[in-house]
Amino acid sequence: MAEHHFLLTAEWSGLRNGVGEIETSHLKTKISIPTEMDGPGVGTNPDEMLLGAAATCYIITLAAMLERSKLEKRELHMESEGIVDVTNGVFTYKKIIHRPTLILLPDASEKDRSLAEKLARKAESSCMITRALQGNVEISVEATIVSSSK
Repeated sequence: MAEHHFLLTAEWSGLRNGVGEIETSHLKTKISIPTEMDGPGVGTNPDEMLLGAAATCYIITLAAMLERSKLEKRELHMESEGIVDVTNGVFTYKKIIHRPTLILLPDASEKDRSLAEKLARKAESSCMITRALQGNVEISVEATIVSSSK
């Protein structure tokens, strides 16, 4: 069994509405509480970062599944939305919705489209981040699969 270790360093100035900075080997950014939660809104925040982790894991997993299935694509892009509920001052990350758009080649068959839809659903449950969030945050996929016209 191999383990992979990822390290992050964090610095924080001030109190609740302070501004901090995080750094990993490939990411360095300022962090704070978002303006939607009465914070300064500087840099990114935990809500965006959780959404980013789930979205990048999903799209990379989907791309790998397409490759293994030898299903060629013209384009793959996605929009993801995170929904945070605030009840009695308690913030709860309720749901993440991934909305991938997969554009297949012009000669894609109905079988290819069906496989693409299946893989779009399967990638969500195969993603490591989705599995880590399972039971805490609802994650859904609203995929659009089309064949390119050129």
